[in-house]
Amino acid sequence: MTDYARLDAWVDAHFDEEVRFLQSLVRVPTDTPPGNNAPHALRTAELLQDFGFDAEAHAVPAQEVQDYGLQSITNLIVRREYGPGLRVALNAHGDVVPPGDGWQHDPYGAEIDNGSLYGRAAAVSKSDFASFTFAVRALEAVARPSHGSVELHFTYDEEFGGLLGPGWLLRQGLTKPDLLIAAGFSYEVVTAHNGCLQMEVTVHGKMAHAAIPASGVDALQGAVKILNALYAQNTLYQQVTSAVPGISHPYLNIGRIEGGTNTNVVPGKVSFKLDRRMIPEENAVEVEADIRRIIQEAAAQSPGIQVEIKRLLLANSMRPLPGNQPLVSAIQKHGEAVFGEPIPAMGTPLYTDVRLYAEAGIPGVIYGAGPRTVLESHAKRNDERVALEDLRRATKVIARTLADLLQPA
Repeated sequence: MTDYARLDAWVDAHFDEEVRFLQSLVRVPTDTPPGNNAPHALRTAELLQDFGFDAEAHAVPAQEVQDYGLQSITNLIVRREYGPGLRVALNAHGDVVPPGDGWQHDPYGAEIDNGSLYGRAAAVSKSDFASFTFAVRALEAVARPSHGSVELHFTYDEEFGGLLGPGWLLRQGLTKPDLLIAAGFSYEVVTAHNGCLQMEVTVHGKMAHAAIPASGVDALQGAVKILNALYAQNTLYQQVTSAVPGISHPYLNIGRIEGGTNTNVVPGKVSFKLDRRMIPEENAVEVEADIRRIIQEAAAQSPGIQVEIKRLLLANSMRPLPGNQPLVSAIQKHGEAVFGEPIPAMGTPLYTDVRLYAEAGIPGVIYGAGPRTVLESHAKRNDERVALEDLRRATKVIARTLADLLQPA
């Protein structure tokens, strides 16, 4: 019988050290773009070495990274071998969007204020570099497993879709775990998530002097018709509901638009970028075909307008795989014991690189250190933070869960 109280006590006794570890990680920027993330991986490997953890550094070839639109990626794997049995991987990503404006705390200061640690990636997901690392340390110090193995996967391509993060590790045959726990929040265990299609649409017209607009073709007017058609479709998406708790309906967002040359010139080109979130029940191929149809039909209403449609990202949704139940059950059991409330199993409207493990046939869930909602964490906004008590308790839940999973068959 595992002594969960001793695991908890080890985490408590080493929690100040865990917080310092997280602070060190937050203080090394990983803004993506531009995506120069190899320095953070090297710093992480140095810190892990202090704990006796040897991190394999797997650098993605420079040309492949540059063609992808980033500067450097080095993914890390730490392998802890105990004996025959299950191989459990714990994955967290270090790359993160740039901080943006409006911060009241230094985005790379890792300041502690009123019980929370502030900084870009403090919640998503450098906090789980810490929770996963210290959960494994607690496991080895207290439970001393003799069966199974654990791998820590610290990767650097979640923001661009994961193909050069977990996707690259899997394609290279560097890992093949039996089960996966990926970085998440503390009050729910996520078993499914939305997919995401991102596209760039370029609308071509013909520039002309604003004094003689009839001599040109207004690309902006054409773009407006396309945008109106897409927004009308977005309203219809509200009538489509998912059966997965935590996921509502599909939706579409236009996140960026640019075009034209000057105030007195009929715009000859306008481009915009769209983000289409797909519920798990949808087929990604059909969704993309439908978006292309809507754009082409709307463009046809403007004589002289031509459109180019470029897919930027196609991230499939994550659906529960048979075999994930031991993960779900253990996290729910220990989550309720540690947090004092039920931990529901549900979906999330986010998309993540965890789907790549699922596509490789590896059952997984999303669970880690963080609040009840993305909004509460300020992820991708100013003053991102993680509550230190959530970090402490999530570390205990992961340590207890690993102790259960690595018992002899």
